[in-house]
Amino acid sequence: MSARDQVLAAVRAAIRDSRSPDVEVPTGYRTSGRVPDPVGLFVERVADYRAAVRQCSEAELRGAIGDALADAKTVAVPDGFPYPVDGVALSDPHAAEAVVTTAAVGIASTGTVVLDHGPGQGPRLFSLLPDIHVCVVRRDQIVPGVPDAVARLDPLRAQTWISGPSATSDIELDRVEGVHGPRNLRVIVVSR
Repeated sequence: MSARDQVLAAVRAAIRDSRSPDVEVPTGYRTSGRVPDPVGLFVERVADYRAAVRQCSEAELRGAIGDALADAKTVAVPDGFPYPVDGVALSDPHAAEAVVTTAAVGIASTGTVVLDHGPGQGPRLFSLLPDIHVCVVRRDQIVPGVPDAVARLDPLRAQTWISGPSATSDIELDRVEGVHGPRNLRVIVVSR
């Protein structure tokens, strides 16, 4: 029997055995465990991805958004964005240098922001076209890990998971930013 045949036989046996009512399937992967400071870990991980991150109070939010958008002349603001945005606000991301959105959830262990394209987030192209994406995440939206995020998200809604600015590597492994989305991700963590 070849190595390939041995592997396939083991897979078939595992599938067959998993259908038995006596086999217990471990589900520990569905929880992230306890994280002492999910907000602190989220901020650290977002920064690890070369994204700008800032924490502020709700009273400071207007200024924080203004600072994050200071180098953009035009800003796309999706319907339902709940915070004030100073300057030129457009509803069309095709003509904007920056976009400002909310998030559905933030994941501490990975520094990931998840958009489900609900109110304040706009359709997916809002998070892909402009060069700058400013994303406002409330502290109470930050969860310890991916399983916790999945539990909060509606699987029937489109989702965009963002871990840092858009980047890839060319054939020589040189990092290239902005190929598949914004070159600049700026995350604002706001407390209520």
